[in-house]
Amino acid sequence: MAEYDYDLIVIGAGPGGYVGAIRAAQLGLKTACVEGRDTLGGTCLNVGCIPSKALLHGSEKFEEAANGALARYGVKLGKVELDLAALQADKADAVKGLTGGIEFLFKKNKVDWLKGYGKFKDAHTVEVAGKAYTARNVVIATGSSVTPLPGVEVDNDKGIIVDSTGALALGKVPAHMVVIGGGVIGLELGSVWRRLGAKVTVVEFLDALLPGMDGDVRKEAAKIFKKQGMELKLGTKVTGASVKGKKATLTLEPAKGGASEVLEADCVLVSIGRRPNVDGLGLDAIGLELNARGQIETEHDFRTKVDGVWAIGDCIPGPMLAHKASDEGIAVAENIAGQTGIVNHDVIPGVVYTSPEFAGVGLTEEQAKERGEIKVGKFPMMANSRAKTNHEPDGFVKVIADAKTDKVLGVWAIASVAGTMIAEAALAMEFGATSEDIAYTCHAHPTHSEAMKEAAMGVMGKPIHI
Repeated sequence: MAEYDYDLIVIGAGPGGYVGAIRAAQLGLKTACVEGRDTLGGTCLNVGCIPSKALLHGSEKFEEAANGALARYGVKLGKVELDLAALQADKADAVKGLTGGIEFLFKKNKVDWLKGYGKFKDAHTVEVAGKAYTARNVVIATGSSVTPLPGVEVDNDKGIIVDSTGALALGKVPAHMVVIGGGVIGLELGSVWRRLGAKVTVVEFLDALLPGMDGDVRKEAAKIFKKQGMELKLGTKVTGASVKGKKATLTLEPAKGGASEVLEADCVLVSIGRRPNVDGLGLDAIGLELNARGQIETEHDFRTKVDGVWAIGDCIPGPMLAHKASDEGIAVAENIAGQTGIVNHDVIPGVVYTSPEFAGVGLTEEQAKERGEIKVGKFPMMANSRAKTNHEPDGFVKVIADAKTDKVLGVWAIASVAGTMIAEAALAMEFGATSEDIAYTCHAHPTHSEAMKEAAMGVMGKPIHI
């Protein structure tokens, strides 16, 4: 009789958990994955990355048709109307297809889905839906959830004060949406509803949007979103909220102190960040404490201080990104199987999927300057032939390199396809490339990616097209 029911139990079937479970099964480990949702894929596929991208894409198509932008291409339309139910149905179809695809992959790779929420009884025993399962190793991949804002109560069912999940499911376009938080999620979802016809006001505690991104990117973001019609209230905090009838009233104050003001909205999106999902896991039963930020600390191989227990994704330190979690899922499975799984946390790209997109990898210019002397090359998208032809003038590519070695330290981009372009930069950095390596790599013409080459040439002081 086997000592354990499984070689590995993964708690959570998000982008980290399901990928880790599949990789472990591929490596010959008898694997189960615990998931309490009715569908696999976690927040990302169900109420995060995927449905938001479906709405972003659909809203961009609507705006192109509604504002006459297509007329310059000879596409003439009559009256354009929004069928929000159809857009929401398209979103649901995308989610259904992808979550169903994971279930298929589980069956194909012989990963058992333990339906329910997992709780540790001891380091090798996880209880799910009243039944105990044992495993030689357990990976915690429970992800994260929305951080609440004190004094602002979210009720997605009413659709007046909502979080990101509620903002994805609105049944009508609000006349006025207030977004609390000028980070990635708030700007993405705010831009969806602005394109569909809402007035959108973004309230951000800090003095600039997109915390954590390069300073030039943050400045340009404010210009772009203002030009698109968003109202920005930077350096402002929300001190309270109330709902009366179908309206919400917010109380605002300057972040540095001052007179308060009142703002009324039809819908308020609370988007101030996310926090690890660790409640209810029974971590006390295995003696696993959290750090000051409520995260699980791990070694470089994702091993916790409890033998046989590992952790990945949003519940450990690092950026809360689906692709970071997936890479960690593969790495932890390989480590458990006796191989060497590694994630280079210095080279994890981040993308804001607005229009244009904002993307970056590596150090910001501010971070790089703190470490030593640098060289910077910057190339505007308005000088890129493909962007110019497509009437996409906003943005730039910025390459930051070490002044002595020329090694690329960071790359930042604003462009219609910046999220795709940044992969080149990440690959270059993974291989330890210099700006000269990128500059002397032939790029297809005409493409947006030529801006990456020109920015790299700019590091050496010799861009061609500016």
